[in-house]
Amino acid sequence: MRLQDYWGIGPKTASQLEDGLGTERAIRAVESMDIGALVDTGLARGRATRILRHAHGEQGMGILTTPDARTVYKDLLARAQAYAVTDHAGDRIRVLTPLTSVDAMDERLDEVTLATDTWADLDDSTREAVLDVFTSFDEMGGGDRAAVETVLALQDVGVDTGVFASIDAIDPDALDDAREALGSLDTEGEEITVREDVDDELDTARDQLAAIEHLEAQGIDVIEAIQSDGVRSSEEFREAFISHVANETPLPAPRVREATPTEAADAADFVTQGLRDLLAALRESVETREEAVANELEAALNDSRDEIEAAVTAVSETAFQLSLARFVHAYDLTRPTFVESGCVAAVNARNLSLVAAADDEVQPVTYAVGDHECAEEVPTGDQVTVLTGANSGGKTTLLETLCQVVVLAHMGLPVPAEAAEVSRVDAIVFHRRHASFNAGVLESTLQTIVPPLTESNRTLMLVDEFEAITEPGSAADLLYGLVRLAVDAGAVGVYVTHLADDLEPLPDRARTDGIFARGLRDDLTLDVDYQPQFGTVGRSTPEFIVSRLVANASDRSERAGFEALADAVGEEAVQQTLLDAEWSA
Repeated sequence: MRLQDYWGIGPKTASQLEDGLGTERAIRAVESMDIGALVDTGLARGRATRILRHAHGEQGMGILTTPDARTVYKDLLARAQAYAVTDHAGDRIRVLTPLTSVDAMDERLDEVTLATDTWADLDDSTREAVLDVFTSFDEMGGGDRAAVETVLALQDVGVDTGVFASIDAIDPDALDDAREALGSLDTEGEEITVREDVDDELDTARDQLAAIEHLEAQGIDVIEAIQSDGVRSSEEFREAFISHVANETPLPAPRVREATPTEAADAADFVTQGLRDLLAALRESVETREEAVANELEAALNDSRDEIEAAVTAVSETAFQLSLARFVHAYDLTRPTFVESGCVAAVNARNLSLVAAADDEVQPVTYAVGDHECAEEVPTGDQVTVLTGANSGGKTTLLETLCQVVVLAHMGLPVPAEAAEVSRVDAIVFHRRHASFNAGVLESTLQTIVPPLTESNRTLMLVDEFEAITEPGSAADLLYGLVRLAVDAGAVGVYVTHLADDLEPLPDRARTDGIFARGLRDDLTLDVDYQPQFGTVGRSTPEFIVSRLVANASDRSERAGFEALADAVGEEAVQQTLLDAEWSA
């Protein structure tokens, strides 16, 4: 495998990765989804993420056919990543992609369910201890040594079942030997070196070498110090040199004498040559001893290699699964059921964006389209629904919620509902309402949402107020055509619109649902029942909006204007609405 065989890695990027990591390590980083290693070479994190997503799930990314669908996907990943217990686990979450087979989805769900059950069974103090261990893993910078330390620490915590079973299965005695060897070797640089305080003989040789290097830098001072003692002959100078070096460094006099020349042209040459010979001898001693110690340590590592590799794999996988489990636990997500017939159905579904932002409890919504069995109160068998109702009534939020359910299910993750049924899809067409009104926008939108319907009978359509991008006279005709096309293509979908009356009669296997405003609250905010009513057209109930405008008018003339509108929509209805909201002038 060459680096350039991966999507997004051209000659320039390949050269950058090879310079920073080497070809073998770069390929290993791609295969192990190590975003951090790629980023350390200078590659932008977003680009590294895209490369790894395509390397590990290019086909799955293909179901996200619209920018809005991809936005939902990225938002879900960001929410899950916030619960990562290690940096590497966060990177693995960042490159998760939708899966292409139900078997793969169920397999990942099995793993996540096991991890979630394990996490739920731990008490608070044990959870904190586990998180502290993984925090220490990151502080150590990851790698073999950190993985070994993490396994031993988790074994000390006493977690040994469920997602921790692979941790518990590793022989702690072999890991303890490996920990000592890994702690003794420094593998960060280009060459493996032995750390300090590992071998006394090596430490002594290093201290002696450092002392002679320092003395060599003071060559002239050495000559002056020796000559100040009044030496006259070369032999006296030699003995004075040996004595001076022995006094100023940890080297014993016999060791200095072995490396000291017997003859020299003059004092400067004698000192220079003597120190140079000592340095050469000491460097050789350090290298020889370090090589011997390193060989012993590497032999110990080789004896424990299987356990070390098992530790690295177990820590990576356990951290990844626990991270997903914490996300699932935090949002109270539920395992979906996959069905063959086209459908998406969710009982008491919650939009994760609302859950994360809300101070109060979010109203859950039950909704379904297609053939389903989990939501008894929702009609079954309708391929397409037309969703209508009040402005700010939660229609777009419902579309996004359904998109979240389907995307999470296709990633093999639990979903925000009490129960859910989902069929595998080839394309998710999620299109939000965009405030643009020109021919170019209409053309580009149609080019985005129509082809998936013609290419597969497993398409999910979630289209919000399509009429907002074209002329009112043509909008109903085009929207009806899209509904008909979806039914004929065997797709399932939900279309949000205010043009329901213009779409009648709908094709077979299509129905109209509605969301209704119930009135105004005491603070004059709109009170909406976000749960759709099935088989009926929702109304915007303008008297609620006009009532609020009348109540909030800032002066008499402004209020008179809104009261004129109240006459138009029904003065009695407006006044009753204000009365119900306990408003008085």
